[in-house]
Amino acid sequence: MVGKAAGKAKVVLTDYVWESVQMERDILGSLAELTPLQTKKPEDFLAEAKDCDALLNTYAGPITADHMAQMPQCKIIARYGIGVDTIDLSAATAAGIIVTNNPTYCIEEVAEHAMALLLAAARKIAFYDRQVRSGVWAVPPGKPMFRLAGSTLGLIGFGNISRAVAVRAASFGMKVLFYDPYVQDGQFPVPGAKAELADVLKQADYVSLHAPLMAQTKHMLNDATLATMKPTAVIVNCGRGPLIDTDALVRALDNKTIAGAALDTTDPEPLPNPHALRGRENVIITPHAAWYSEQGMIGLQSGAPNEVRRVLSGEWPVNVVNPAVKGKSRAGL
Repeated sequence: MVGKAAGKAKVVLTDYVWESVQMERDILGSLAELTPLQTKKPEDFLAEAKDCDALLNTYAGPITADHMAQMPQCKIIARYGIGVDTIDLSAATAAGIIVTNNPTYCIEEVAEHAMALLLAAARKIAFYDRQVRSGVWAVPPGKPMFRLAGSTLGLIGFGNISRAVAVRAASFGMKVLFYDPYVQDGQFPVPGAKAELADVLKQADYVSLHAPLMAQTKHMLNDATLATMKPTAVIVNCGRGPLIDTDALVRALDNKTIAGAALDTTDPEPLPNPHALRGRENVIITPHAAWYSEQGMIGLQSGAPNEVRRVLSGEWPVNVVNPAVKGKSRAGL
């Protein structure tokens, strides 16, 4: 176990998926000593984090009130990604811990990936590629296919990424509907008409999920909601895997309730091998890669340590997800 260096704050990095942590060290500079770990759950990092001043977090979690109580000096938990479903925000606020995320580093990448999955599903790209590789050169095995222009895209959630998808979809001549109880119709100058969830699912030829994962959205696509969709509809998920009830999705595909799925996120993740979603001709799966580009990687790795640097320097961070902590944080901010 590594203790605090004299005169420096201690920052623990719970886990990371990049080759080097030199960027973190450069950003924190003389303010803090970095302790990088590769853990999967709090029980694995708490021995090091019990005297930390800040926690950098990628996937390791969930981080609960009990875990926070064991880090009495922790002033900030900074997530590298967008979602904060692995952190108990109410508990963090009660404990005086600032929680930040990184909401803008991969907007373009995920929007592009969602459209790529939609296009690949619509035009049977992955299927035809497998056919040609196996020696089959023929159009009929991919039938039926439908023109994208004039079709309807239903967006679940209408945040930054979803709105970027709407712009791209409209450029292909698609009609865009969205469901988001926190966004007003016409609030943003992008294509898209607001509708109730039931209407979006009923009308959409493609449904793309971009809602945050929370109690209200977990398994929002389930046996009942999937049954309301068109039998020709395709689901695209670049959001969070548990937005879809995986077993219900398998049943819908088996029963031809829907036509297909294109998934960058799954539940569980990674999918076991074998799994009922693997190997299907009407399912495309990528390994949670939508966020990635070389530019996105820089934005991902730099966001969280910069927020930690701000807090350790006595500044209010940029992307706070529990703003109610302001004025009563352990950092005195």
